[in-house]
Amino acid sequence: MKFEDLLSELNGFGRFQKMVLCINFLGRFSLGCHFLLGNFIAAIPSHHCNISSLDADGLFGNLTQEERLTVSVPAQEDGTPVSCHMFSHPQFQLLINSSSSTDLPVVECQNGWHFDNSTFISTLATQWDLVCDKRAMGKLTTTIFFLGVMFGAAAFGSLSAMFGRKPMLLVSYILGMGFGLCSVLSSSLVMFAVLRFFSGFTITGSVIISTVLNVEWVSIEHRKLVGVIDSLAWTFGFMGFPVIAYFIRDWRWLTVAISLPNVISIITWWWVPESARWLIVNGKADKAHYYLKKCAAMNRKKEVTARIKPEDLAKIIVTDRGSRKYSYLDLVRTPKMRRLSLLTGITWFSVATVAYGISFNITGFGLNMYLTQFVYGAIEIPAKFCIYYLLDKFGRHVTQAGSLFFVGVSFIINIFIPKEKTVIRTVIAVLGKGCSATSFGTVILYTSELYPTVVRQNGMGYTSFIARLGVSVAPLILLSNDVWSYFSQVILCSLALSAAFVAYQLPETSGKCLPETIDDIEGIRKDMNGLLLQDQKMEEKDNMEKLKDHLFVQNT
Repeated sequence: MKFEDLLSELNGFGRFQKMVLCINFLGRFSLGCHFLLGNFIAAIPSHHCNISSLDADGLFGNLTQEERLTVSVPAQEDGTPVSCHMFSHPQFQLLINSSSSTDLPVVECQNGWHFDNSTFISTLATQWDLVCDKRAMGKLTTTIFFLGVMFGAAAFGSLSAMFGRKPMLLVSYILGMGFGLCSVLSSSLVMFAVLRFFSGFTITGSVIISTVLNVEWVSIEHRKLVGVIDSLAWTFGFMGFPVIAYFIRDWRWLTVAISLPNVISIITWWWVPESARWLIVNGKADKAHYYLKKCAAMNRKKEVTARIKPEDLAKIIVTDRGSRKYSYLDLVRTPKMRRLSLLTGITWFSVATVAYGISFNITGFGLNMYLTQFVYGAIEIPAKFCIYYLLDKFGRHVTQAGSLFFVGVSFIINIFIPKEKTVIRTVIAVLGKGCSATSFGTVILYTSELYPTVVRQNGMGYTSFIARLGVSVAPLILLSNDVWSYFSQVILCSLALSAAFVAYQLPETSGKCLPETIDDIEGIRKDMNGLLLQDQKMEEKDNMEKLKDHLFVQNT
């Protein structure tokens, strides 16, 4: 008897599974907000040099603020003050003829900057003067956060494979909230960057662990539905965060506002079950039987577990339970596992880099950043509901490859649309974001089905590690626009189209049982009698063909 058969008897998508899904859904809202936090707290408001030093002797007298800027700060072509330079001394002649300011002596800002507070009360840039030659430092904190996410994914993938899904989920919730709250007390940029690194390191455990838990507790026919619902947690986080940011314009209070919801996750964690698959694979059949009984009771299927004893569970999954520990090295020990790891790694890197390359570019189209971020989140709702249809109609690898291909096409179109067509360019970007959301939602479910149970958490940790490497690179790719305004779009387009080809090489998993061991992937798994299951399947297929021929002869 396979574990999927047992789940089906227990109702593979009953009240128990829905409870697990809802609890994990709530826990992931805060994560999506943290991923987008850098878009707002690292924003650089309009600014110009502090001109108080030029008025030390009260030279400006009764001049208006606009006139003071005219005689103190050079103007750009659009008439706004330049950001990083000021005149070495007041140029009162500009009050009569402002067009003759091009050859006047200028110096770098001497006493800091004056920031426009109409959009933000406080950001990292206003807190630590991250402008001009320090302009990239704000983006760097975002990269550091995602480096933490990257290493955290690898760590929690391994730790949850060794110590179980449930205990490491709690560790992720508590430490993620703790480091998030501590970061608002930072007295320097270095201190903030360090705390953001550890925030990313710890908070990422919740996403990879909850994804695996959801998939391991539902039956085959409900996996794609669970995958879609699971990914919607990100969508609501992406939609809700700009609303929160709109009302909370101070970076410290905004960080507090998105960290505190983890309190709810910590409370509801007590109702989260451990993965029965993981318990059986690790020789803990008694504990697995306990959770299966809870599942049966909630789903009103007590008669199923009444006839199954803990020792019977050991026969469900044929593997070397308890005889060895698995690690990340098992992802590359055998030929097909190496190929699988390579293909999924490339796919995840590209999917994540492209998705966040779009999400981080909320000011590149000349529209309101809060509205743009909200629309980016809203487009994911229809995109992710489309996943349910697409996965059923075309399968996993076609959906994955197709969505990435159309993301690349959207980049190509936007490269050839003039920058002054801001609305059209934003519409194309939003459609590209929708396709990107489809690819991201698909790859999470797809990967959890590709890796066998014994290394599934390691596989998710590895791919999440690679993905966060891509996300950490995304802000730096956007900085390449300083070299050429379309440079970042060319890079992201190339990644999307390349990943589409790679994703198409992955095997289809639709309608198939989850692999339990590495031998399942290699096609050499044996049953209790030592016979190759692959050979058994071939024999069953031959018998079916003989039966069809026999029936055909009878009917004729």
